[in-house]
Amino acid sequence: MRVERRAFKQAVFAVRDNHTALDIVQDAMFKLTDRYRDRPSEELPLLFQRILQNTIRDFYRRQKVRSTWTTLFSSFRSREDDEEYDFMDTLEVDSNKQDEPERRLQSNEVVGAIEEALQRLPARQREAFILRYWEELDVAETASAMGCSQGSVKTHCSRATHSIAAFLKNRGIEP
Repeated sequence: MRVERRAFKQAVFAVRDNHTALDIVQDAMFKLTDRYRDRPSEELPLLFQRILQNTIRDFYRRQKVRSTWTTLFSSFRSREDDEEYDFMDTLEVDSNKQDEPERRLQSNEVVGAIEEALQRLPARQREAFILRYWEELDVAETASAMGCSQGSVKTHCSRATHSIAAFLKNRGIEP
């Protein structure tokens, strides 16, 4: 119990949000019990601290990737600053709407550029990117689906993200 309180305080200090901290501590505890249940009890506190630190780092890495995509896609925000904005909604062309022709053309060009960028990616990067960001699988689920390690998934996603951003920038599509 003492370890749990200390872990929670450490996570709250790191992420500054009680709910997120609870999720992080819970994930770390599951990882500990899943992977190290056969270890002697004397080793568990140090293992738990290491797992907790890695889980916090993973949280920040995910936030960084989400931030990158949010920044990239937020540049396509419509002029109306509504709170329910979703980039993917603006890309869908609705024939019933009397939309501005320029905006529809721009949306179609962006969709086409993203599709072309995805097609140019190596197969493993494309697969990792689609599973992680469009299918919204977590790293472990993506690794399982791809039959590779979680580190490989992170590497493929990072490279895909940078390649797509560079491709869009070369096409003149910038945040």
